[in-house]
Amino acid sequence: MNNALHVPVFLQLVGILVIIAEIIIPSGGILALLATGLFGYSLYLVFTGISASAGMAFIIADLFIVPILVYFGLKFLAKSPVTLRTKLSKKDGVTVQSPDQNDFLGSVGLAITDLRPSGVANIKDQRLDVVTRGEYLENKTEIIVIAVSGNQIVVKQKE
Repeated sequence: MNNALHVPVFLQLVGILVIIAEIIIPSGGILALLATGLFGYSLYLVFTGISASAGMAFIIADLFIVPILVYFGLKFLAKSPVTLRTKLSKKDGVTVQSPDQNDFLGSVGLAITDLRPSGVANIKDQRLDVVTRGEYLENKTEIIVIAVSGNQIVVKQKE
């Protein structure tokens, strides 16, 4: 290998490593700018120190290698333990609602605050955050739990 190629090839390899680091580390684009500078300086050295055809070969290699690295890097990152999962599971200890909240279904209680449409109610001697289906209920209104959706207890006025 020609000695004049050592520095540009080294700069290209460092640029590739910086692109990989940019994929993994959230730098706000600083590492991408550094990689662009490394590639640019490498190309400058090749075009001015070797030949235009060698510079074109470097450009073609960059246009081929960099998108492939970014594509596979993002694919790897999506499956990496470094990133947040898109779905939470019961296996990880995540549940949509407390299992005991279903016990309130059909229970009668008393609104402690005005429900407009959300507020606080006393159901089974517990202060709970509740919501109505959009209607306004004054405090001290007798209510009944009609649904438990997620962590939300839905109530209506008892008839």
